[in-house]
Amino acid sequence: MPVHATEEPSYQVVREFSGIEVREYAAYTVAEVVVAGPAGEAGGQAFPVLAGYIFGKNKGERKFDMTAPVTQTAAPVKMEMTAPVTQSVQAGGFLVQFVLPKGVTVANAPEPLDARIQLREVAPHQVAVLRYSGFWSEANDNEQLLKLQSALKAANLVWTGDPVFSKYDPPFKPWFLRRNEVWLRLASP
Repeated sequence: MPVHATEEPSYQVVREFSGIEVREYAAYTVAEVVVAGPAGEAGGQAFPVLAGYIFGKNKGERKFDMTAPVTQTAAPVKMEMTAPVTQSVQAGGFLVQFVLPKGVTVANAPEPLDARIQLREVAPHQVAVLRYSGFWSEANDNEQLLKLQSALKAANLVWTGDPVFSKYDPPFKPWFLRRNEVWLRLASP
């Protein structure tokens, strides 16, 4: 049977230590939506909205292949960091993103029919990443975030902004095989 790989944004690993990768991401485009949450429900609230967009609910009825990850982060008033589909906590809700396929830009992407969806270019950026498996839960995510923060402190690396929680697998994949990541944007030297 053929294997169908899920496309991810391009990056280079520039450093590895203590189970952490420091990645340099190239620019990419996202479709994003802000939902109220709570954190454990934000992905489920956003998924049908964003999936509708990539599966043809847009002007021109253009369809895209699913990409990974889906990221979730807190929805600040102004968001500098994005990454595939993200999640984090804040009074404004949660910003959930789908990364659009390579070659799709804000200029050539079809206009969303749902006014809640925003398209945005993400500039090249560097993040520290901790990969983990397990259930999609706030407790698991926060435990991994603390591990990442501790490793960065020990390495004298400074981060900025809210964490981004990235999910790579569908919900029916067994919890112990799931690829999850927590990202922290590294401050410029």
